[in-house]
Amino acid sequence: IKVKGLCVLNPGNPTGSVLDRANIEMLLGFAKEHHLAILADEVYQENVYRDGDSFVSLAKVLVESGEKDVSLFSFHSCSKGFLGECGQRGGYMEIRNVPADVFTQVTKLQSVSLCSNVTGQVATYCMVRPPKPGEASHELYVRERDTVLNNLKERAKLLVEGLNRIPGIQCVPVAGSMYAFPRITLPPGRTDGEYCMALLEQTGICVVPGTGFGQRAGTAHFRTTILPPTEKIRAVVERIAAFHVAFK
Repeated sequence: IKVKGLCVLNPGNPTGSVLDRANIEMLLGFAKEHHLAILADEVYQENVYRDGDSFVSLAKVLVESGEKDVSLFSFHSCSKGFLGECGQRGGYMEIRNVPADVFTQVTKLQSVSLCSNVTGQVATYCMVRPPKPGEASHELYVRERDTVLNNLKERAKLLVEGLNRIPGIQCVPVAGSMYAFPRITLPPGRTDGEYCMALLEQTGICVVPGTGFGQRAGTAHFRTTILPPTEKIRAVVERIAAFHVAFK
């Protein structure tokens, strides 16, 4: 297999990580050394919760570095993030440092494919051009945005703290995006796939086994989300705790 590209999710899915500038500079250096294009999935860029962290785009670091030898494809969407207009399917791809013939082929492909629906395009416009100070809707926009993000931050904290109280489960803080990726200790011979299926069948809780994300060999995880309301997160943690202790 000859690898041609590196896909980077920032903030991360499934781990909930947020890359800092040093991380991104390292990735750009790695891509240049190995002649890789970078596909930057940055759809959760507004969803950053951990104090001291902030979103830094790969495009920003690339442009400020003056690097011309790394091709970058950046993606954003109104279907994700704090807007969460999932049914609208609006978004965009931004291209930098690609050969002219590649750009021509991308343009040709897009010109013959279906475009986003009208409401998806409107939602994308509103995402990239939010209300500005002095405009009639700015105060309401800021209030709703901050309310949504603060609620998600509280849910992330509640979920992680609850999972870490369960013997045999360890979960790092959710710095961004909408996911937690706890590590689980399993009985000998059992897999995280079996664990997740049994969890669904016995409790009704649906999570995704870590095997689907290329986890380190010899470890087991599952991905879950911070989206449920606070009271439901507490109930979910209680069910997972009872299930985990009894899982054989």
